[in-house]
Amino acid sequence: MAGVLCGRFNPSGRLPVTFPRRTSDIPTNTTAQWPGVDGTATYSEGIFVGYRHYDARNITPLFPFGHGLSYTSFAYSNLRITPVADGNVTVELDVRNTGSRSGGEIVQLYVGSPSTTAVPEAPKELAGFTKVIVGAGSTSHVTFTLTPRSFSHWDVATDRWVVTGGQHRIMVGASSRDVRLTGMIQR
Repeated sequence: MAGVLCGRFNPSGRLPVTFPRRTSDIPTNTTAQWPGVDGTATYSEGIFVGYRHYDARNITPLFPFGHGLSYTSFAYSNLRITPVADGNVTVELDVRNTGSRSGGEIVQLYVGSPSTTAVPEAPKELAGFTKVIVGAGSTSHVTFTLTPRSFSHWDVATDRWVVTGGQHRIMVGASSRDVRLTGMIQR
């Protein structure tokens, strides 16, 4: 811990939750949702929990999902999105350490699916993440594989995952609010 505080060791942890600015910003901010009425809580927020809620309602959190601190800095570049014959999609990019010391970066991949009234989707959903250790001035190549499930929603009527047709946004960044690269793919 002393090494982190004194700058001898570079931290690379990320927040697994979103910190709100105000309690009124959280998705479960009514008595019916929490703690519930007569022992029954109503889960009316649907898929819009955590960072999805903040993104869908354009609420700026105190600290976003995936936020972290570092003693160095990273630049993202060269996003490539490639469909593969088996229905998967390969997402590749380069992460360059632009700082003066070695460090770890948690690269986060989000997918934004088309949203309709019948099938509401969040602006982005975490589809993958990986940690890369990059020396000062060096570059690391990162590869993700998205499966058809990454572009799907749960269909209650058929009781299965269904690929949502249309344009899907591919977003890569350092947190849910620090998106560095974006692209599109048709499904």
